[in-house]
Amino acid sequence: MRAKVSFICSLICVSALSLRADRDVYLLGTPDYSWYAGCFGTATGNLMGYWDRNGFADFYTGPTAGGVAPPNSSGTNVGIRSLWANRAGFDGRPGNQPGHIDDYWRRYVSDFDYSYQDPGPDPYVTAGRLEHAPDCIGDFIGLSQKKWVNMNGECDGNIDAFSFVYWDTTGNRRVNFTATTPTNTPAPDIQSGLRAWTQFRGFDADVFTQLVAFNPQAPAGRGFTFEDVKQEIEAGYPFLVFLQDYNEFYRPFAGMPRGNPEIHGMMVYGYQEFPDFGINYVRCRTSWGSGDDWDPYAWTANPWVNGLLSVRGVIGYRPKPKVMRIQHNGAQITISWQGPSSQLRDEFANTTTPVHRYAIEKSTALEGAPWTPVGSITTELSITIPAGGHAMAFYRVKLLGRNE
Repeated sequence: MRAKVSFICSLICVSALSLRADRDVYLLGTPDYSWYAGCFGTATGNLMGYWDRNGFADFYTGPTAGGVAPPNSSGTNVGIRSLWANRAGFDGRPGNQPGHIDDYWRRYVSDFDYSYQDPGPDPYVTAGRLEHAPDCIGDFIGLSQKKWVNMNGECDGNIDAFSFVYWDTTGNRRVNFTATTPTNTPAPDIQSGLRAWTQFRGFDADVFTQLVAFNPQAPAGRGFTFEDVKQEIEAGYPFLVFLQDYNEFYRPFAGMPRGNPEIHGMMVYGYQEFPDFGINYVRCRTSWGSGDDWDPYAWTANPWVNGLLSVRGVIGYRPKPKVMRIQHNGAQITISWQGPSSQLRDEFANTTTPVHRYAIEKSTALEGAPWTPVGSITTELSITIPAGGHAMAFYRVKLLGRNE
């Protein structure tokens, strides 16, 4: 989805700014990238760019901005687009090494000339060559890849710029789910692809999908609620929203009777509560590089985009910490890790709080011996502790829950 927000949506967004919220809470350091190679390519780029800036320095390691995901994709920052849609000769990739754009887009000349919604076969197929091994986010989430049919009984795809989610239509939450084809091979979607890409980068994550509670097709009492929004944000985790017309599950294209429906993807990174008016809002990165003035959207079934697209469901993402280095220096040991490191801003309280806290635990054996805490709880991503007197010891990093 690439069209700009409609006048109706503009009114919805601006109204939030003209009223007094009871709470205005959001995560700091969220990138705001402009649309490139698909809305969910851009939305997942915002998501992983956020984590590269907030605890996972190895999520993006290209040459742009010194290897740190920049806050936008303008000017010299344009290379960050390779995070979700790479191509030959772009952002340090060799010119003779095809990438996502080369294999899955029929045409991508510039930001103003590309084969948006093209339903034809992928270029690697028509060229008779092997496709490249997946190495950017778009590769893993199935973006623009016309490989699968009968996806969840809804559509075949994916046409250029589009992607898919296998929803649990009972309204229950699916965690770390991967769909399979009739031949029992994986059928990647956004949920499974985000986890697979994380593992490709050497880490792990829990990823979930769930219909929103206000989706008219979600059973009563089921689905992702505004309280769930607050829980994810206050726990330090931005998440994605999947926008779709509730009555459209496929569209006919030339040679493709059941192509992807119109969709759009955004990243939620905060919320606003208006109890006196009976309505709440979420702060979004729109996937259009819209800036902060466009970010509040009413958490309702009202159309968010073009008078048609409302939130069908959410895609939650919680990356897990990983120890990167243990350095023994005399009587001390320094342990360093990558892991979630979010900063939560409460605008009206005028406070900024580190969300994620870690404890170091030690054991004399991987199995059969207890793990005991050592050192202090920290919000940093490294700690120096006494080495202790054991001939051999094992250490692990534990990400603490909110009440631990």
